[in-house]
Amino acid sequence: MSFSSLGLIDPLLRALDTLEYRQPTPVQSQAIPAILAGRDLMAAAQTGTGKTAGFALPLLQRLTMQGPQVAANSVRALVLVPTRELAVQVHDSFIAYGQNLPLRIAIAFGGVSINPQMMKLRRGADVLVATPGRLLDLYRQNAVKFSQLETLVLDEADRMLDLGFSRELDAVFAALPRQRQTLLFSATFSDAIREMAGRLLHKPVSVEATPRNTAAKGVKQWMVPVDKKRKTELFLHLLKKKRWKQVLVFVKTKKGADELANALSAQGIPADAIHGDRPQPARLRALERFKSAEVRVLAATDVAARGLDIDDLPQVVNFDLPIVAEDYIHRIGRTGRAGARGDACSLVAADEVQQLAAIEALIKAPLQRFEEPGFVPDHRVPATDASGRVVKKPKKPKKPKVRAARA
Repeated sequence: MSFSSLGLIDPLLRALDTLEYRQPTPVQSQAIPAILAGRDLMAAAQTGTGKTAGFALPLLQRLTMQGPQVAANSVRALVLVPTRELAVQVHDSFIAYGQNLPLRIAIAFGGVSINPQMMKLRRGADVLVATPGRLLDLYRQNAVKFSQLETLVLDEADRMLDLGFSRELDAVFAALPRQRQTLLFSATFSDAIREMAGRLLHKPVSVEATPRNTAAKGVKQWMVPVDKKRKTELFLHLLKKKRWKQVLVFVKTKKGADELANALSAQGIPADAIHGDRPQPARLRALERFKSAEVRVLAATDVAARGLDIDDLPQVVNFDLPIVAEDYIHRIGRTGRAGARGDACSLVAADEVQQLAAIEALIKAPLQRFEEPGFVPDHRVPATDASGRVVKKPKKPKKPKVRAARA
C-alpha cells in the first residue's frame, strides 16, 4: 500500500516524499481514510507507530479542501496534548507535513509568555496544538474562539488524565461546538478514557494497531537487581561496560534527575536533566543538545515520557521504576521506534518489587534478570511468577515444642 492509494492530495505526497516516508504504517492506513471521510475515531497505537501522521495528514487535507477561511482569533482544528514537549513535537510534524499548503499552524503551551501566542492567534489558525491549561488561559482572555472549530484531536488523552487535567478538559469540551469531528489517539486506553470516549465520540471507527498495553517488539527488555544506594554507581559501570553512546534515563523525582545529571557531569560525562521545574527554554535546550549528541545522557522524569521524538535512540534506562505501570510502556517506547531495534534496561531495588510485578503483569512477560558481578544486592529483589505476582517464600515449619518429661 502507498500513501497515494489512501487518497492524499499531491502537496501532501510531495511533503512525504521529501521526508522519505515510503509506506503508511498500519495505524496510518486504517486512520487516514476514516478521518478523510469525516468519521469520529478512537485509535490505540503505541508510540513510534506513526500515529501523529495518522491524524495530521488527513486533517491538513480536509482543512485545505473544504471550509471557509479562518477568521481572526478562530481555530478550525484543535489538537490537545498533555505536555509542552509533545506540543512542540506535534506542531513540528504539522509544519513538516503541511509545508506545501497555505495553512496557518500555531502552538500554545504554558511556562512561557502568553503574549506572543496571543499575537499569533490574532490572524486565526487553521490548526492549533495546545496544552489544556494554556488553551483555557487564551480562551478566557478572548484570544481564541471556537465558533469555526471543525475537528478536535485528543492526543495521549490518558496521560492528560494521569496529569490531573480532568477539570481543564471538561471546561474545554464545554466551550466547543457539539457538531464536530472528534479523534482520540493514544498509546493506551484506560477505562476512564473509554468512558470519556463514550461521551464525546459519535459512532467512532475503532483502530487498534497494536494490542493494548504492549511494548514494541524490537525492544529488548531486561533488568539488573541492585541496592538502591548503588544505582548511580551501577549506571556509570554499565555506561562504560556497554559503551552506551546516547541514553535517555528515567528518574522518579525532579531532584533525582538533577542529582544524576550532576553526578555524571562530575565524572566528565556530558549530561543534562529535563523535568517540570526547569523553565521551558532550558528544557528545550537540553532536548536539542541531546538530539545533536552534545549531551550523552539525558535524565528525565515522566513529564518527558511522551513527546520526546528522537530518531534512532538506542538506549532507555529506568533508573527508577515508574509508580504507574502503563508509564513503563511510554518510557521504553522512546526506543525501537518505527520498527528499529532498541534496548531498555531497568535498575531494580528490593523496595520496587511491587512496581516490577505490576509491569510484568501488564506486559504479560517477566523481565529477564541479569546480575552484574560486583553489584549483587545485599537486599535481594524477590522473584515474581509468570503473572507478575511476587513469589513469597514459604514459611519455615515450626519446630515442635519438646516438653520436659515428668519425673
